[in-house]
Amino acid sequence: QMQLVESGGGLVQAGGSLRLSCAASGRTSSNYAMGWFRQAPGKERDFVAAINWSGRSTNYADSVKGRFTISIDNPKNTVYLQMNSLKPEDTAVYYCTAAPSTATIGRYDYWGQGTQVTVSS
Repeated sequence: QMQLVESGGGLVQAGGSLRLSCAASGRTSSNYAMGWFRQAPGKERDFVAAINWSGRSTNYADSVKGRFTISIDNPKNTVYLQMNSLKPEDTAVYYCTAAPSTATIGRYDYWGQGTQVTVSS
């Protein structure tokens, strides 16, 4: 079983930046992709970004392209989400997840507990 622990959320003004971290432990594999989803109050959990274990392949939701950057530190088994130019509509609980590939990110039951990001206008 894999455990995922997020950190780095908080309150920031619009236009500001935050960096989220997700540390993986337990069953880790060099074949696993990592990613981020977010869920705003009353809404579905939506895909944000994903990265394969080598870091060579990344995917982003259109709403965050050019503002968010996902990266991975293999020796630390940690994935990061650098969020710049934050908007109030980015306010949500952000969840880290893992899957065998970026194509299947979000379909496996490997989720962190979530970290709150609040962007004030």
